[in-house]
Amino acid sequence: MLKNKKSQIFSLIAIAIIMLLFVSYEVYSIIYERAAIKTRIKTMDNFLFSLEQDLSRKLYISGFRIIFLAENEITRTGNYIPSFQNFFEEAISNGTINGQVTEILYGTTIQNITEDIQEKADKMSIIANFTNVKVSVSQEDPWNLVIYFNATLNLTDKRNLAGWYKNETIKSFVSIEGFEDPLYLISTSGIARKIYRTPYEGNYVNEGDKTNLSSHLENKYYANNTDAPSFIHRIEGNLQANPNGIETFVYIPEFSAMGFSKSIVDHIYFNLADNTQGSTILDMPSWFKIDTNHCLRYQLTC
Repeated sequence: MLKNKKSQIFSLIAIAIIMLLFVSYEVYSIIYERAAIKTRIKTMDNFLFSLEQDLSRKLYISGFRIIFLAENEITRTGNYIPSFQNFFEEAISNGTINGQVTEILYGTTIQNITEDIQEKADKMSIIANFTNVKVSVSQEDPWNLVIYFNATLNLTDKRNLAGWYKNETIKSFVSIEGFEDPLYLISTSGIARKIYRTPYEGNYVNEGDKTNLSSHLENKYYANNTDAPSFIHRIEGNLQANPNGIETFVYIPEFSAMGFSKSIVDHIYFNLADNTQGSTILDMPSWFKIDTNHCLRYQLTC
């Protein structure tokens, strides 16, 4: 009888130990699984951050090359680009210009960009899918083109530990400084003009001293003016006023015709339909003729 009781006690102890081990294992499994999920979420968060950075960088490269190709097309044909948006979309979607494959666009199309990201994701056991992809270009300020990338992004861990489903919007800025001014490419006989922002904004004339204005003129700097065309409009040959407009002075000594009385503000000077006259300015070259509105803009008295 005593042996039976001892046997029962040992059995109960054994069962209790087994149950304790089972519970401990279950608790450990839950803790381990939660830790694994937490680690995976952190990994995918980091991947998402790097993906956004990578997308921005790749869009910059694409945008820079497409601007270069647009200016090359203007130089080659002697014509403006009728719609830079259409030009841009064809280039970044198909890798072509006017239907012709262009080697410089290799690896820079949206398909190239998303496939490269998907390959990187696969190496991390992540499935990355892009849907509803739309890419466009415009300007938010005078000195940069903005490339917008909009898509629905689905990131999924291959073990289904974590996933993201979000509408992704990426903006990449491409500076226009250093690019040729399309207006000069068309309007002059081979006289190039690269765009560089003036360092003298708001300080062209200081108590009658025009040293800064002279430097602005000699260095052929550009200034923002809302009555001038934007860079994209210049690519299209559109000389209408734009909030992101830029302008520069035509450096008349570069031209053979010196007797014009027209304002030398470039979007006036090169606009055959605009005959706005300019006046000479004290302490400036005799050919420096500027209209009344721009006298105010550059702190001058006409």
